[in-house]
Amino acid sequence: MFLEIQRVTKNFGDVSVLKDINLALKKGTILGLVGENGAGKSTLMNILGGIHQPSSGKIIFEDKSFTPTSPSDSLRAGISLVHQELNLFYNLSINENLHITGFPHKKVGGLSILDQKTARIKTERLLSAVGLDIDPTAIVGDLSSAQKQLVEIAKALSTSPRLIIFDEPKTSLTKYEADNLFRLIQELKSQQTTIIYISHNLDDVIQLGDQISVLRDGVLVNTYNREDKIGTSQLINDMIGRELNHFYPIRNTKPEEETIFQTNGIYAKGLLNDITFELKKKEVLGLYGLVGAGRSEMVRALYGLDALDGGSISWKNEEVLHPTPANWVRKKVALLTEDRGEDGLLPDDTMEKNIALASLPTYSKNPGSIVNWRELKKNILKTVQATKIKYHSLTDQSVKLLSGGNQQKVILSKWLLTEPELLIIDEPTRGIDIGAKYDIYDLINKLVENGMSVLMVSSEIEELIGMCDRILVMKQGTISNEFKKQDFNRSAILEAALHTSE
Repeated sequence: MFLEIQRVTKNFGDVSVLKDINLALKKGTILGLVGENGAGKSTLMNILGGIHQPSSGKIIFEDKSFTPTSPSDSLRAGISLVHQELNLFYNLSINENLHITGFPHKKVGGLSILDQKTARIKTERLLSAVGLDIDPTAIVGDLSSAQKQLVEIAKALSTSPRLIIFDEPKTSLTKYEADNLFRLIQELKSQQTTIIYISHNLDDVIQLGDQISVLRDGVLVNTYNREDKIGTSQLINDMIGRELNHFYPIRNTKPEEETIFQTNGIYAKGLLNDITFELKKKEVLGLYGLVGAGRSEMVRALYGLDALDGGSISWKNEEVLHPTPANWVRKKVALLTEDRGEDGLLPDDTMEKNIALASLPTYSKNPGSIVNWRELKKNILKTVQATKIKYHSLTDQSVKLLSGGNQQKVILSKWLLTEPELLIIDEPTRGIDIGAKYDIYDLINKLVENGMSVLMVSSEIEELIGMCDRILVMKQGTISNEFKKQDFNRSAILEAALHTSE
């Protein structure tokens, strides 16, 4: 066997996150690894990558006992990781990022100097392999989310690994880019590279996987082979231990007549043009568009994170002259951005500090501006229970140790603590598992039933159809179409996003 994991257990303190895992992989095969957030997928990946060490058990890699104590050990052994949360240096160029573990050198006059030409040729080859046509000297921080994702994949390929572990590699990619990634994975397989593919997209896992293994609460509950012809319903049942009869929960209320949020002709040069829409009380309004349509740019500008060049915004029939994040928080309007790693979290801080951050002014309204931590902690616990976060400690555990879905729930908890009347959510379930998605959908429905309004931005048409009362379609920086609930149709919505006058 190429890789054998024998009775591996991993404990963090008194909590066991992996329990007696047994798994075997042949060379040149693709293993699809699925499970809810917190099931142990990333922990297993990090053990193979040398980030964590098992508490007990044994790993055999290429017929030798393998005990990496650092990421460098795993890289030298031929194992590369493509992280869900990007592991790039944003202030460096693409070329520098791809050679961070060792820049090529050449001898000149007896001296060893950096070989820029060889490095650039290798970088161009790697970028071509992942389908990214861009100058290698471009600074990573200036790239789009999709471009950064492709650079992360190119970086994993740069060491010519024999085992590559992909953790949600296509969350930021367009369909064209994702198709290129799948072609690359099949090409790597044909070259006898072994692949572990971690994803919440079960259709992708079924399409790619020679084997599929399911983790639940740290336990390996099932492993299937391609000839088993397994379906998504069985995988979901294995993952969560139950069937989801209604994936999108039924809401028992309808939007009211009162308009609470309205835009009129807002624009930002080169990005947005004549954006006009309104949002009702207790309404879930969806916003759909292809990559580059301006969805995220619009919500960032509405919230004051980026500048607008004209138009007006009204909140409860009053014009908002200075739409800044601080003003919106005071007006009980919250924004969850699409990039939780960059905008939503302080990854090295605890859950408690992250959740408390936006509410500190509310809990320090006294002559000495002293935070009422007793009351704040009590309400933090309530929001954590409402969002069903899986965690070890509110006060000692850093957020970066949580799974992607639980990190998303921490951001949601932070804003729920401010008691918002309008929640703006950009890609609320990107990169999180089936069970966590359902938890978030269910919570959104309950919040709306209790009076909240929601503006939901998503690249998943099914998600918008399942959750929204209306859907707006954006194209080339403007709103091109509106669909009411009775007219929801996946093909029509996609056609509206694609349609051109040519």
